Amino acid sequence: MKNHFRNCFVNLLIPSFVFGAVTGIATAILICLYKLCASFVIDLSKKGYEALKVAPLWLILVFPILFLVALLFVHVYRKHPNLGGGGIPTSIGILRGILPIHSWKNIIGVFMMSMTTFLIGVPLGNEGPSVQMGTAMGKGCARFYSKKHWAWERYSMTGGACAGFSVATGAPISGILFAIEEAHQRISPMLLMVSATSVMFAEFTAELLSKILPIHTTIFPKLQLMALTPADIWIPLVVGTLVGLFAVMFLKCYKAMRKLTNRITKKISNTYVIFFVFVITVLLGLCSSSFISTGHDLILSLFDGGEAIHILLLILVVRGAVTLLANTSNITGGLFLPILALGTLFSAILGRVIMLFEPQESYGVIILVLGITACISAMMKMPLTAIVFAVEALSCYENVLYVIIVAIVAYVITEFFGVKSINDKVIEYRAERLHEGEDPTVIEAFVTVCEDTFAVGKQIRDIFWPSNLFVLSVKYASNAHVEVDEHGGKEIRAGDVLHIRYSTYDHERMLEELYAIVGEQDIKEIEVDKA
Repeated sequence: MKNHFRNCFVNLLIPSFVFGAVTGIATAILICLYKLCASFVIDLSKKGYEALKVAPLWLILVFPILFLVALLFVHVYRKHPNLGGGGIPTSIGILRGILPIHSWKNIIGVFMMSMTTFLIGVPLGNEGPSVQMGTAMGKGCARFYSKKHWAWERYSMTGGACAGFSVATGAPISGILFAIEEAHQRISPMLLMVSATSVMFAEFTAELLSKILPIHTTIFPKLQLMALTPADIWIPLVVGTLVGLFAVMFLKCYKAMRKLTNRITKKISNTYVIFFVFVITVLLGLCSSSFISTGHDLILSLFDGGEAIHILLLILVVRGAVTLLANTSNITGGLFLPILALGTLFSAILGRVIMLFEPQESYGVIILVLGITACISAMMKMPLTAIVFAVEALSCYENVLYVIIVAIVAYVITEFFGVKSINDKVIEYRAERLHEGEDPTVIEAFVTVCEDTFAVGKQIRDIFWPSNLFVLSVKYASNAHVEVDEHGGKEIRAGDVLHIRYSTYDHERMLEELYAIVGEQDIKEIEVDKA
């Protein structure tokens, strides 16, 4: 009983609370400052475009500067590949142990490069970088606070990612669900404790800072939505189906754009591709601000009304193409808000068509909200997060049933066509590039759980094992008092022998992670024939 009490509090509850609290507070401070800087830079970008419209001759100076910026981006990406592309898929890859990360270089690099992206007006968002910097902050806090307990790093990084999402969007429950549904795709008491604690302290800190700094704690204002009735059930069914089909088409376009970009960069330097994106962005920005920037102002304008159908369709096609090109050429910036902007544009077009047959003005905003929900569910394959986000951020308190319907319908459509989420597509590509030309080593071994190590008192499901490591069986120590809980699980005890199999590209790093969990020891490894 004493051992159980000690394991529960000393090795589980106290570290979960401490790491979660420290990471949540630090992440909230960082992301609030980031949001403040981002709003200033985005406002500066708007003024810059207004000045260029008045004096277009300044483009003679702007284009060479853009080329120098493209050269700088490519130079940085060669040394630190994780600084490029979408922040959320990069964070997911890091949290799953697939991609490496250096905490302070990542924070500084993502901060500065995303600010440059916002200044130019590339249609990428700040939510992805917020999640990525939160992940890096989690690693930095774990290393700074407890150098001897590296096994807590991925839990602390998970808390940082959740806190970053929560502070960036003002949707704390969605932030917690992000860890469960997308980052790790599982649920465990430890994961819940660290994520919830981080988000709780991050939200509290952000609320305090919002009283001092001119920042908003929510991504969207409180919306006045009509309450749908059972007679309106056709609306979420239609919106879910059509947005689901739009998501399938968009994800297939992403795959095609990725292949095209890869083919181009094999012939010419990625510098020219990034420079091309910058030039296109500037030219489009001189035409209309709706084509560029994060898409936040565009979404708000669509809530208030909007352009004619043919204008909305043009913006949808242009923004979609530039967003895909920017992401596939690895420009730093997030996809979350730009994808919401595309979903809102498509829903606005759909709403105009629906109101031709059902001319009720009150349908307009609710169709946009349902479209955003369906877009998150379908493109990111996160139906639970989409449902909660709709309630938290989009004021769907009275339409929960219809939110559930639209999210599930859109998700089922993408499952029917067998498309992967945009996050999974990016992670696959990043992993392939990271280990291009390498072959993994597949090894089986037996390891013994040492006294007072991270694994003691925890269940196999609670532990973030190294990537591609599987526990095949457990031989419990003869002197251990093993009790099966109501879920059929058993706590790991000191002296237990774990039969493991793992596939790795970096053997030393994998062993370092394993030793942090079960304790350092001599391991007799047997290489498995991959054939």
